[in-house]
Formats: sequence, structure tokens, C-alpha cells
Amino acid sequence: MLTFDQIKELIELIAERRLQGMELERSGFRLKIDGQAAAAAAVPPPQAAPVALEAPAPAPSAAAVSAPSSVAAAPAAAPQPSGPPAGSHVLTSPIVGTFYRSPSPDSDSFVEVGSRVKKGQVLCIIEAMKLMNEIESDVDGVILTIYPQNAQAVEFGEPLFAIGPV
Repeated sequence: MLTFDQIKELIELIAERRLQGMELERSGFRLKIDGQAAAAAAVPPPQAAPVALEAPAPAPSAAAVSAPSSVAAAPAAAPQPSGPPAGSHVLTSPIVGTFYRSPSPDSDSFVEVGSRVKKGQVLCIIEAMKLMNEIESDVDGVILTIYPQNAQAVEFGEPLFAIGPV
């Protein structure tokens, strides 16, 4: 398993060398870093693309490659819809964690597709580091889409809900 510092170092190397990205898989642990977003944000000069193609890929450190992983492999990404419904507001995950639609396994979901919500109303819980974080609506509206499945891992910035106008 890679440490946070090792992952951060890999991200910095990819951005620094303007690489397209990298993928590392070892003992059930899979890490994919997409360098395209970082390159677009940096707005490289036009001649930067050939330089990036010629740059050698960074070799992971011996500690990073040989470290056994106790982390389960990332689940296959569920197919995402082509985009949010027209005129809707997309509420994204503010943290990395596990998405829960209800406060407990035997409780009803906070919201369903078609539910009217008000700004400040709890829509779901994201568990991060054994802490339950209530995620509230930031607009009034109607739930059009619920993107993640219950108990699914979510990433920072991942869409959670599409909320349409009332």
C-alpha cells in the first residue's frame, strides 16, 4: 500500500513532467492518476506536448512497488449518465468516504427521487474515518437523480444528487 506522501509525490511528478498520467497495480491495490487535468490547469506552452511524450515515466520507489496492500481493489466504476438533467443543480461530495442514503440500515432513506427538498435539509450521510457527516442540500428543489448506490465509496467532487427547480 502506498502512503499518502508517496501518492502525493507521484501526483507532483506527473504534473511536473506534464505526463498524461499513470496506472499502478500491485497485490490487489490499484492506483490511477490522470495527468490531463493537471496539464490543462497549468496551461503549458504549445511545445510542451512533445516534451511530455519524450519524458521518461517516473519509476515508483522500491518501497512503493514492494509494499503489500491491505486495501481492496477499487470497484469497477458504475456507468455514469451522460450528464445531469438540463436545468438541474448537481450536489457533489465534499469529502471522500462511504455514501449512505439513511441514518441506519433499518431506517427509511433521507430522500428518494421525486422528493422535494429545502436548503439545509439532510440528504445523505458520508462516513469518513468513522465519522458520520450529514450532507445537506444547498438549494431548494426536487431530487431528479441519486448517483451513488447505498454503501458505495465516493470521491471528493463526485456527483451525489441532481436537484431540479421546484
